[in-house]
Amino acid sequence: MPYRLAKTFGGKGSGRGQFPSAITGLALGARGRLLVSGGPHVQVFDSETGVPLARWPAGSPALSVAVDSSQRIFTGHEGCIEIHNAAGVLLDTWKSADRLGQVTSIAFAKDSIYAADSRNRLIRRYSPSGQWMNDIGGDNPTRGFVIPNGILTCAVDAPGVLHAANPGKHRIERYSPDGKLLSKAGKFDQLDPAGFPGCCNPTYLALDARGNLYVTEKAPPRVKALNPDGRLISVIATTDLDPLAKNCPIVVDARGRVFVADPVRLVIHVYEPTSTEKAL
Repeated sequence: MPYRLAKTFGGKGSGRGQFPSAITGLALGARGRLLVSGGPHVQVFDSETGVPLARWPAGSPALSVAVDSSQRIFTGHEGCIEIHNAAGVLLDTWKSADRLGQVTSIAFAKDSIYAADSRNRLIRRYSPSGQWMNDIGGDNPTRGFVIPNGILTCAVDAPGVLHAANPGKHRIERYSPDGKLLSKAGKFDQLDPAGFPGCCNPTYLALDARGNLYVTEKAPPRVKALNPDGRLISVIATTDLDPLAKNCPIVVDARGRVFVADPVRLVIHVYEPTSTEKAL
């Protein structure tokens, strides 16, 4: 299924809708709002037009952003998670220097909130009220995910299965809430675009409603879509990102539009499928 580049917005700078130093996370909220973390602010854009709508200061540099079903906005930081309402008002802060070393991804299930701690290479499972429940990803010979890029990312599908990128093992792993490894998708391959090349790919991942996987890679940067079994659906982009782009946040909306951040050029690309064919 082919995609086209439909829009690019953002850019380096300190003005409204710009990013002075980093883009670390993307999330979709209600009414077509795209939330972006990175640098001193969390920013909100109209996902259709790319027009900036709002921004508010982060208590410390935000390493990730996510939106739950109640439209609360969670931002991951070093040592904590901040929770804001849709207007950017701070509601709560979960602090833990031990369990929330560097929160580079947050995902939601019906009764769980998952925080990916890249410092400790584990995913922490919390209750909706903020009580730690268990860790995921440490019951293996490496005692955690293998993440040479310094980023640990996760997402949850409709049935509630946790998906996590394990780039050092060139795969995406699926876990039950209690941490049992259920299955794996992906393989190392330098030539086949369905595989993951280099030392450590994929870096970021996202899921659509059908469970298809959307991933970004580095060295060189690449964006692609895979079906739930890891079979290639499409190479979405290879040339729009800066050649040195390393960790590129990604999210996909209900219309199949794929939003990808370029952390070098500090822009956000929006890709649209050019065919009505359904992903397999």
